[in-house]
Amino acid sequence: MATIKDVAKEAGVSVATVSRVINKSPKASSASVESVTKAMSKLGYRPNANARALVSQSTNTVGVLVSDVSDPFFGTLVKAVDDVAHQHNKHILVGNGYHNADEERNAIELLINSRCDALVIHSKALSDEELIRYAEEVKALVFINRNIEALPGRCISLDNYKGAFLATEHLIRNGHRNIACIASSHAIEDVEQRLAGYQDALKANNIELSTSYVEYGEPDSDGGERAMTNLLTKSLPITGIVAYNDNMAAGALSVLEENQLELPRQMSIIGFDDALIAKYLHPRLTTIRYPIKMMAEKAAEIAIALSKKATIETEPMVYSPTLVQRMSVERNML
Repeated sequence: MATIKDVAKEAGVSVATVSRVINKSPKASSASVESVTKAMSKLGYRPNANARALVSQSTNTVGVLVSDVSDPFFGTLVKAVDDVAHQHNKHILVGNGYHNADEERNAIELLINSRCDALVIHSKALSDEELIRYAEEVKALVFINRNIEALPGRCISLDNYKGAFLATEHLIRNGHRNIACIASSHAIEDVEQRLAGYQDALKANNIELSTSYVEYGEPDSDGGERAMTNLLTKSLPITGIVAYNDNMAAGALSVLEENQLELPRQMSIIGFDDALIAKYLHPRLTTIRYPIKMMAEKAAEIAIALSKKATIETEPMVYSPTLVQRMSVERNML
């Protein structure tokens, strides 16, 4: 395998000149660039990325931590960060945390040790204190879907409470009072916030329901199926359902169809996220839009700006969810 010394010998220049060409130094003459480039091509030499980083103090990479990149929600997040990174001639490294403290910690450590220029972190399992320590160590680190008061300007989050309140209130305005909630079984703040929004919307409209109206499951279609099956087994007079996300809503819809319930006449349902699947379910899913693409783009822009030591605003950035009306909610006439 060719070395930098081999390239220098082939090009008839010094090792320092080869290094300047590799790192695109303005001090490298056009003649040097041409001769070194030809030598590298002839010898099949590939510059070592770590060596370049040591000289330039940049790896041209942005690290991203998500829960599970196979989830379409996090796929959208990663794609948005990648789009912004490419605009700045950078690439991304992705780690999965699976909402597990050890996994999140290991992934963050790996991204830091990989000398990423900037980090966009979606962490739900680690404490505020531990994340603050990481933020103090890495100045170009931004958190998404997390609001830590001690880090203003470096946290981008969604008002999950408001989203669930909107969803529940939309069903109530359509005449529904026996409204069930399909919640995620993950022990994260999003679940608590959305459950509180659901419960407070009921209270605000003088509706009292037992805890039997709430079922938990994994935040995917299988979890939605199991939660919906459990709700039907209880024989509750449910006419409306608030789902934790669109994937759980999709699973619930399949169970309702299997049990020959006419949708949405006999059962209305509303999701959360406005994922791509929401447009193609039958009936098309009314949902709460989570502007994850916009939020991820903003997080990436801030992280990259911080890596360049730019000044950023120090105001908290909490985005608002909005209602997307489609065909899965109908006025209750029963």
